Amino acid sequence: MTERPNGYRPTLQDVAHRAGVSKSTVSRVINGEPRVRAVVAERVRRTVDELGYVPNQAARSLVTRRNNAVAVVVTEPQNRLFVDPYFNCLLRGIREELVRRGAQPVLLFIEEPDDYPRVGNFLGGGHVDGALLFSLRTDDPLPAMVEHMGLPAVFGGRPTVDSVERGHTYTFVDADNRGGASQAVRHLLSLGRRRIATITGPLGQASAIDRLGGYRDVLPDAPPQLIVEGDFTLQGGADAMAVLLDRSPDLDAVFVASDLMASGALRVLRERGRHVPEDVAVVGFDDLTAIAEATEPPLTTVHQDIEGMGRLMARLLFNRTPDQPASRDDSPPPASVVTPVRLAVRQSA
Repeated sequence: MTERPNGYRPTLQDVAHRAGVSKSTVSRVINGEPRVRAVVAERVRRTVDELGYVPNQAARSLVTRRNNAVAVVVTEPQNRLFVDPYFNCLLRGIREELVRRGAQPVLLFIEEPDDYPRVGNFLGGGHVDGALLFSLRTDDPLPAMVEHMGLPAVFGGRPTVDSVERGHTYTFVDADNRGGASQAVRHLLSLGRRRIATITGPLGQASAIDRLGGYRDVLPDAPPQLIVEGDFTLQGGADAMAVLLDRSPDLDAVFVASDLMASGALRVLRERGRHVPEDVAVVGFDDLTAIAEATEPPLTTVHQDIEGMGRLMARLLFNRTPDQPASRDDSPPPASVVTPVRLAVRQSA
């Protein structure tokens, strides 16, 4: 390695001189452009390593119009993000794909209405190449915001009816929530259960609406007292289960719209002296191993590939982002994807 004074940073010119090529050739190799002979590109990359050259990211962004950063926008309280295994799985999948692409995730939270202008200013400020957004509610302004600023975006979850009616069209990744809920309820019926209740998620979210829709597809005449809205939290599931037992003490099964809520429901059933599955059968949704295999008894639940959905969100975003180099295994992606689900049967039902 060439001796350099302390603190000296090798330049693009240094790399070009050592490799015996032009600065433009070095720039093309660093930016992944294909118009360089393989033997020359290898020589440039070897020289970069030898000199310890680090590209000036600010200057590189001006040339490539890329920041190699992606905003991950979550409309949930920060404390919930780090206690709910669902989000851990989704973020792990997103991060894996971004790292593979050489991009850095930038995590942004929206907890209060005042957060929207702050996040909007950041997204529109040229700091990121695109955005991944999830946990959106009905009437959420984020779809219109990113559409207006022309920022490539992929959403976790299908569009709500309100978004479609207002003309928003955006790429999304979602699970077959409605079909999964129907599988769960049909399974409970196959066990001979006849008073089947449900604990929904917050009905301002499309996933919760779809899971309730799947329940009603199988039980269209279910009485209102067998349906209680939860909030996708453990305590929310416990509270909703208590309400159901007070309203309908003769219920013999419950489909719960998330594993975390199902864990809370199981706790209340145990406290009320109900045996699972003998007295009340329970089915959840998500198949989060940290919950489903740790409950007593282990939880029957609807499996969705959460990490895979996170990876797919990131992949779809890169296929929507201009000037991003394609990976060898990239094929033209669909505009949106609904992933399949399956029932994972354990001891709770």
